[in-house]
Amino acid sequence: MPEQTDHWSADRYEANARFVSNLGAGVLEWLAPVAGERILDLGCGDGALTLRLVEAGAEVIGTDFSADMVAGAISRGIDARIADGHALDFANEFDAVFSNAALHWMTRPDAVIAGVARALKPGGRFVAEFGGQGNVAAIRVALSSVIQRLTGEQDAPGRIWYFPSRAEHSTRLEAAGFTVDRIALIPRPTPIPSDMAGWLETLAAPVLGCVPDALRTQVRDETVALLRPALCDAAGNWTADYMRIRFEARLG
Repeated sequence: MPEQTDHWSADRYEANARFVSNLGAGVLEWLAPVAGERILDLGCGDGALTLRLVEAGAEVIGTDFSADMVAGAISRGIDARIADGHALDFANEFDAVFSNAALHWMTRPDAVIAGVARALKPGGRFVAEFGGQGNVAAIRVALSSVIQRLTGEQDAPGRIWYFPSRAEHSTRLEAAGFTVDRIALIPRPTPIPSDMAGWLETLAAPVLGCVPDALRTQVRDETVALLRPALCDAAGNWTADYMRIRFEARLG
C-alpha cells in the first residue's frame, strides 16, 4: 500500500462533496443510535453526519486521517481525533462503530475490521456504508487509462480504493468474529452538484496525488473529456456511477 498522505480539504469538500454526508440517512437508519450509547464514527470527515449521532443523545468520538477534516469536525463541537483507521487504539469501549463513505479509502480492510472488533464491547455492532463492487467504475477506468498513458503507472485508483463485493466483505467480517445481520449492494447514480473536475479534485484527490504535479491538471482534464459522453447530459449535468455497500454486523 502506498504511504498515506493527507490530500483532504474541508473547504473543498464543503464546496464539491456535501452530497456524500447528505446521502447518509439510510445507513443512519440501520444504525438507529440510542441515547446514552457510546459510538465511534470511523472516518468522520468534517463531522456533518456525526452531529446526527450527537443529536440522538449518543456519546460520540469521531476519528479521521485528515487533520483538516478533524479541525472541521471540532469546529462543529465534535470530540474528533486524528487517527489511522488501520491502527485504531481503542479497546472494549464502544456500543457501536459507525462509518459512512470512508471504508473504501482504507485499503487494508482486515486491519480495519480487527481494530473495530477490538474497539467494540461484546455484542457491539458495526454499521457502515461505503463504495462497493462496481462503484465509480467508469470514473476509475477513465482515470486509470489516462494515468497509465501519461505516467506508465497501472491502476492507480486500485491502489487507493477498496470496493468489495457483498461476499468478499461478509467473509472478512465473519473471519474477525462478526455475525453479519444484513448486507446490501445499492446502485446509486448520484448527481454531482459542481462538475466532474470538482469531483475529481475533491473525491479523487488521493488518486491525483499519485501523479507528478506537472501532469495533474492534464490528467484531470483528459479524464473529464473521456467521461463526458457517458456521465454528462446535454444540459451539462454530471452523474457519478455510484454503487454502495451497506452492512450491519454484530461482534460475537
